[in-house]
Amino acid sequence: MAPLPVPALQPRTRRLANGLQLLSLPMAETATVAVQLFYRVGGKDDPPGRSGFAHLFEHLMFKGTRHMAAEQFDRLTEDVGGSNNAFTAEDMTVYHSQVPAHHLEPLLWAEAERMAHLQVDQAGLDSERAVVKEEFRQRVLADPYGRLFHAIPVYGYQQPGYRRPVIGNIEELDAATLADVQAFHADYYRPDNALLVVAGAFEPAQLDAWVDRYFGPIPAPARPVPRRPVQEPQRSRDELHRLAVPGLPQPAVLALWQGPRADAQEVPALQLAQAVLAQGEASRLNEALVHGPRLAQSCGFELMLNAEAGLLAAHAISSGRLRPEALLERLSREVQRLAEEPLPAAQLERARALLLTQALVEREGPEGRALAVGQAQLLRGEAQAAARDLERLQDVSGEAVQRALRRHVLQGARVGLLYLDAGSGAR
Repeated sequence: MAPLPVPALQPRTRRLANGLQLLSLPMAETATVAVQLFYRVGGKDDPPGRSGFAHLFEHLMFKGTRHMAAEQFDRLTEDVGGSNNAFTAEDMTVYHSQVPAHHLEPLLWAEAERMAHLQVDQAGLDSERAVVKEEFRQRVLADPYGRLFHAIPVYGYQQPGYRRPVIGNIEELDAATLADVQAFHADYYRPDNALLVVAGAFEPAQLDAWVDRYFGPIPAPARPVPRRPVQEPQRSRDELHRLAVPGLPQPAVLALWQGPRADAQEVPALQLAQAVLAQGEASRLNEALVHGPRLAQSCGFELMLNAEAGLLAAHAISSGRLRPEALLERLSREVQRLAEEPLPAAQLERARALLLTQALVEREGPEGRALAVGQAQLLRGEAQAAARDLERLQDVSGEAVQRALRRHVLQGARVGLLYLDAGSGAR
């Protein structure tokens, strides 16, 4: 099979005197422009006793500024036929918008304005905290298996930082104060901690002039950006835990192994392993646990990549035919089989095609290209890694997939979690 052409994704790179980094990708084939502002702060940077704070702050950034009313950001994007949103991850908080190209200048002004002049009062804090708490209730408490996935970092990591779920918890969200908000903005929402990515229809010289005009005057504080490095120790032995919750329809299980950092050379091999195991109805886990023997209602395998540590996470929700302990072993065994037994070429090529197609489709438009280079810059240290990894993905062999899994699964320690109904007498 001939290699697929991969978009080069070689952005223009600038750094302003105040430390702001700019990546720009001109695209002649579109009439829109995507603006994404990445801040190098995420769940791992939550202050002690304030888990979920970076995520809460994401919501607060849509409140008012010195020169912009609350929710005015929506008017500058949605009312002109565009869109805006944001997300918080372990290593970053990202504000992303897309608008018709002739609305680029006001969007840049608005992003600079809320970097420099965010204003949140107690009423605004209380309203957004209520929104985040309701999100926690819906995603974690109301869903019978919400606490299962919320538990992945808690049991998978050993050190504070990545061990705290990004969404936080209600008690620590309630503990946040207005002074915390002001300090967090001053510490992290500053030009020398930000990456601005612009992709789409624009004139490079005009973009540079606007960025200089709106972002250039924002001063960088003299004090350094607070950093909380994460150094995960190597696990030396297997662990088994039980988590009992009320009203569970059927038990579920988790199998967790330590994984690599996002910049590791073996990432493309592990991405292929994930696709072979869990992407699509014909994936190996579905065939082994769901479709044939019906041992599980659903299952999955996720490669969780962060800047300083990673996880491999497999899960299965029981159909009731096996005891949870036995289901955990069957789930683990299917992952181990991929590491031990030759990988059929058809399965490897199917997985490769799925990953490449998904990535190339996502990168057809400005938003997808901006996100690809921004995440590569923050997690890998270089924007060009976004294209290079797709090129490497086309060369990964079945043996390389197995080597990567052997290192992390066969030679690593497993953390198992039995997710049980509190009313079943589980302890």
